[in-house]
Amino acid sequence: MEKLAIKGGYPVRGGKLYYGRQWIDDDDVQAVVDVLKSDFITCGPKVDEMEHTLEAYTGAKYAVAVSNGTAALHCACLAAGVKEGDEVITTPLTFAASANCAVYCGATPVFADIDPETYNIDPDSIRAKITDKTKAVVAVDFTGQSVKNKEIREICDEFGLIFIEDAAHSIGTKYNGKQVGSLADMTCFSFHPVKTVTGGEGGAVLTNDENYYTALKLVRTHGITHDDSLMEGAPHEGPWYYEMVRLGYNYRLTDFQAALIVSQMSKLDSFVQRRKEIVAQYNKAFEKLPEIIVQKEIPESDTCRHLYIIQLDLDKLSCTRREFFDAMSAENVQCQIHYVPVYWFPFYQHRGYEKGLCPNAEKVYSGIMSIPLYPKMTDQDVRDVIHAVKKVVANYRK
Repeated sequence: MEKLAIKGGYPVRGGKLYYGRQWIDDDDVQAVVDVLKSDFITCGPKVDEMEHTLEAYTGAKYAVAVSNGTAALHCACLAAGVKEGDEVITTPLTFAASANCAVYCGATPVFADIDPETYNIDPDSIRAKITDKTKAVVAVDFTGQSVKNKEIREICDEFGLIFIEDAAHSIGTKYNGKQVGSLADMTCFSFHPVKTVTGGEGGAVLTNDENYYTALKLVRTHGITHDDSLMEGAPHEGPWYYEMVRLGYNYRLTDFQAALIVSQMSKLDSFVQRRKEIVAQYNKAFEKLPEIIVQKEIPESDTCRHLYIIQLDLDKLSCTRREFFDAMSAENVQCQIHYVPVYWFPFYQHRGYEKGLCPNAEKVYSGIMSIPLYPKMTDQDVRDVIHAVKKVVANYRK
């Protein structure tokens, strides 16, 4: 048995490998430089081009570019009319923004439990959490796997709820052959550096509904419009005239970020393919390792994984998750944990949420760990990760 690096042995690799990393090529850099040398560096033609690129890729009728994924979720809730006194159902196994977007609007997040095998929100738990105050469902495509769109759509239609898909992880994923982005009432993307496509930051909301589209454009830019059909006040004084017709925010995206996203979108299919290749290697390596539980996928989801999560079966190991995590780091494979259940945070605890609310999510959280997954990984990088996992398991196997 190989001696663990954390106990004085040799690490499986010399340099540190992190769980996620962007892939920026010279053509991406040139796309940004071209914009910086142009007449428009914000609110210009590249934002329009980015929106049309997303529409063409996903099949959605409308896309609205915003400053980040959190802004996308906030704008979607605003466009949905979420307000004080409303409830918004979401999952606890997600980044805080999936719940915070409801709080921003004065509404109350309600946490539904997850499927313990797929880690995505459980439609049966959604149904059980619906009250006469429920306004919307924010369903998160956790790790990139699509939620059960059909079942959630049926629940939302039955109860008159608005279906917002938090697709921060899932650009490039298909559900029943259709691209994520064209399925829910509104779909929110993120372009953070560790996501499949990046703009440094950036986000977008996609919809097929013209009314949502109009509202999204307003709330993105201070609630200000030049559109004659939306104005309510005095007659036009000239081409400079505009009105603020509702409260909005400054969630605009720059043209140089949009240019980077457009350039990255041209490589999305190759990014998707490489992520799938790495996932297949991981699945094969871990399928017969009893100490490691692999995330299950629904057959409807043709998934582009943003994260690859292993779940430790701690009953079969003599270590804690922290000890496993530290041992992996010593092997120069840096993992991460996604995510602490949202209602465990002090902000939510102070608002009356208690641990034990979603037992499946809490149990899954106790053993999960994200291992490196990004397109720029070489096959040797992938082998190093597999080697490190198996080495740590072997040393801590009961």
